[in-house]
Amino acid sequence: MKQKLLVIDDDKELGQLIKKYGENAGYFVDTAHTGSGGLNKALDEEYHLIILDVMLPVMNGFDILIEIRKSSQVPVLMLTAKDREDDKVKGLSIGADDYLTKPFSMNELMARVGALLRRYTLLNPALTTHGTIKLNGMTIDTEKRMVRIGGEVIDLTAKEFDLLHFLAIHKGKIFTKKQLYSQVWQEDYNFDDSNIMSFISKLRKKVEPNPTQPIYIQTIRGVGYRMSGERN
Repeated sequence: MKQKLLVIDDDKELGQLIKKYGENAGYFVDTAHTGSGGLNKALDEEYHLIILDVMLPVMNGFDILIEIRKSSQVPVLMLTAKDREDDKVKGLSIGADDYLTKPFSMNELMARVGALLRRYTLLNPALTTHGTIKLNGMTIDTEKRMVRIGGEVIDLTAKEFDLLHFLAIHKGKIFTKKQLYSQVWQEDYNFDDSNIMSFISKLRKKVEPNPTQPIYIQTIRGVGYRMSGERN
């Protein structure tokens, strides 16, 4: 599966150039030319890396990054036309993973992208589709499709495992009921909200020490659900 990049830059010509080079390098590249449009895409869809310009009208890159970091640890490479130390320090201090000053070569940009993606995958094994994910006493064995809590094997149905695994590999990101259904069931949303809530409730009864005060699958009132256990 291709890794997905999001480019948020009001310079449409530059955005299209990055898209061209990214696709030639084997990535799927999405673009947004406004801060609000980019933020909506970043929060609504799954990306492996975001390329974010600092100097955007209305909503700047720093504000966008702050909002992204509230629910996601996706790697962010920031772009700036200012060669100023304080801009770089500010970006890195609020969660940027790397910084590139304009003008830059496309080859350097793609090298930075590749390095960030490799580093992020190595440091975040829960983002891979193979191996073991550990979250606050819970172990999810992806290959054996087995879940253990405190050494005890938890009996889950196939869809319960799929839902738990999906939330775990996107730890911290909030999903609506519709997004969960379309991602886990891989079909158009045809459940009503009460059915999704019932499914979550059954899963919680199996994995939560206290289902009324969940530590893993948390409800974000008015929005949806997220996995919140700290990785061991």
